[in-house]
Formats: sequence, structure tokens, C-alpha cells
Amino acid sequence: MRIEKLTENKIRIILNLQDLQEKNVDLHSFMSNSIESQDLFCDMLDRAEKEIGFQTKDYKLVIEALAAPEGNFILTVTRIVPEKDSKKKLKVKRKTPNIPSNLSVYKFDTFDEYLEFCISLMNDNKISTYTFLKKSTLYLYKSNYYLCLYVNEKDISSFKSVHYSIIEFASHINNSSLFERKLKEYGKVIFKTNAIQNCTKHFK
Repeated sequence: MRIEKLTENKIRIILNLQDLQEKNVDLHSFMSNSIESQDLFCDMLDRAEKEIGFQTKDYKLVIEALAAPEGNFILTVTRIVPEKDSKKKLKVKRKTPNIPSNLSVYKFDTFDEYLEFCISLMNDNKISTYTFLKKSTLYLYKSNYYLCLYVNEKDISSFKSVHYSIIEFASHINNSSLFERKLKEYGKVIFKTNAIQNCTKHFK
């Protein structure tokens, strides 16, 4: 796999058949937008962010795929920058680079870890303090548990402490919006709403 930066908002990702085989993705599933190909695409975006700083969170993406004669696959990924207030949004993002906003997805390796996190929030009285925690959904996907939190703009500042509490037990998922679509399609809903309080209510 090779990643090239074309412009500030456009990259090129070059894959070969060996890259697909390493991720257990065949040609048919890669071209049919299967769950395996979506996993591979998420991995590619994570790698692009780490290697060349190409961030895609909160951006709309345009993806062009091309099969090259020598057996390679070329993906061109373009992020669409909002015309209005783009400088203001980027400035806010630099101030709080580790604080997600709007939709955040967190991965827990086991249900016990998720339960431990919920109990810790309850002991700190944060469940009743922050109403945005009611806007939460828990999914089971590939033996891991994923918590989706939906936070309004006005709650971002109070969400900071909750975010730091969560990452003591779980890891934050990059490209949360893209990953949430995968959870809705392939994951199993454990708690559809108020996932944190319902967990402590039924399992403590």
C-alpha cells in the first residue's frame, strides 16, 4: 500500500492484490462495498492520518476507484471543505485536537470493561449531571462493544471530562461517522437509548 498526498485536500492510495489478501479481502468483496472492504478503507484512512496528517473527521469524502492494468487499484480520496466558516472550524479543532464532537464512537474490548466504566460514571454522579449521556447507543460488533455518544454543540465543553473518563476504559474510533454506519448495518444493538444508565440499572 502506498499513500501519496496530491493536494491539501486530496490523496491517492495505491493497493495491490497482496494488500487485499493481507486483509482477507478478495476482488469481488473489494468492489462490492462489503464489510471487509469497509474495514480496509477505515484502516487506509487511519494510516493516511498517521503518515501524512490527512484528517477526514467531520469532512464529506468523495472517493474515486480505478483498476490499473498492472493489477493495482488506485483510490483517489477528496475531502470537501465547507465554504462558510471553514477557517473558524479549523481553528477550534486545533485548540481541542483530542476532544471529539457531535458523534463519538468508543471501543470496549469486553462488556465487563464497559460495565466498569458505567459504574465509575455513576459513582462520580456524572450520569445525572450530563443530560447528553442519555443520547447514547451500545452495539456489539465482532466480539467488541461500541458506545456511540451524540453531543450537541452546547455540551462540548462539559463533554471534555466525560471523554477523558471514557478513554481510561476504551479507545476512541477515528472517522466515527463512517464507523457508525457500519455498526448500524452489521452490529447488534444492545441498548438503543440511554445506554449507560440502562447498563447500570440491569447489570450492576
